[in-house]
Amino acid sequence: MQDLIRTLLAELGENPDREGLVNTPKRVEKALTFLTSGYRADIDEVLNGALFSVDYSEMVIVKDIDFYSLCEHHLLPFFGKCHIAYIPSTRVIGLSKIPRLVDVFSRRLQIQERLTNQIAEAIRDKVSPLGVAVVMEGTHLCMSMRGVEKQNSFAVTSAMQGAFRTNARTRMEFLELIKLRNAIPSARDSASMACLDDA
Repeated sequence: MQDLIRTLLAELGENPDREGLVNTPKRVEKALTFLTSGYRADIDEVLNGALFSVDYSEMVIVKDIDFYSLCEHHLLPFFGKCHIAYIPSTRVIGLSKIPRLVDVFSRRLQIQERLTNQIAEAIRDKVSPLGVAVVMEGTHLCMSMRGVEKQNSFAVTSAMQGAFRTNARTRMEFLELIKLRNAIPSARDSASMACLDDA
């Protein structure tokens, strides 16, 4: 990987041997390995048995989870907040494991729509809840640094499953609790509220 990065620097018109860049290939390799560590993560190991039987059937919400990912189209960062809710049937997941699940899927080359769905599906598969909802708000540097160069735009995506998809009151309660009700007029799976420029 370091040889590839040195070649890339040269192709960009730089001198890979100058003082400021001589260690850049090593740093970039280390950074990219970390930022794509989700490919090498095992969900069961991340959860580490933190699934508990409990008599609780009310909504569980973890909101304002920071996430950082790389756009698969330009390898530029996108980042923001993730809000997750689920309604347990027989089991709950340890609260600290939910942000870790977000990290697993964020640390891959992604698009926000797929990332939103993957998080929802992982919780559905591991907890078998009555419903799960995920809303993500993301700022995309491929929009603000290049392309349309709209610095203040952001994308909102949602995935609603089970009771959150079929029950409007449940869905609206969740959206009210995360203060985004007016931002999302419908509950389509991965309902993108801003178009990303692929050019």
